Amino acid sequence: MSSTAQAAAAAAAADAQNRPSRVPIPLPRAPPQRPPITVDREKTCPLLLRVFTKTGGHHTVEDFAVRGKEPKDEVQIYTWRDATLRELTDLVKEVAPAARRKEAKLSFAFVYPDRRGRNVIRNVGMTFASGGRRGSDENRTLNDLNFQTGDFLDVAIL
Repeated sequence: MSSTAQAAAAAAAADAQNRPSRVPIPLPRAPPQRPPITVDREKTCPLLLRVFTKTGGHHTVEDFAVRGKEPKDEVQIYTWRDATLRELTDLVKEVAPAARRKEAKLSFAFVYPDRRGRNVIRNVGMTFASGGRRGSDENRTLNDLNFQTGDFLDVAIL
């Protein structure tokens, strides 16, 4: 290698050391989406979904603190993992008169224990009681929302 080639290589190496390194910036990751499922409702046994309704807002975490002393306004629904929030809205409307109002909105949240065993409330979607107004969450299924068997469903009727 000639001395000019060596000098050019040394200059390029020195220049590379003086430049700030280009570190790729990680993009925010979306939560993993579960693959859509289809349930044969004729052959698959439904799961028990414990639904707690409250007019005006969601229950607090403290309302679910003691097992066996959950809020009294409970509805037990047998359903499948492919049930949509629209289906659940229609079922809640059958048992909660406040949910039948034309302007009512239903806010859905899961209540479940975190890794430390403390209950957490996670909002998962909102629907409108009237069939004419459709929200973006209407067709989301329990499976899409990462529902786990044993989670409670807290429904705020607004």
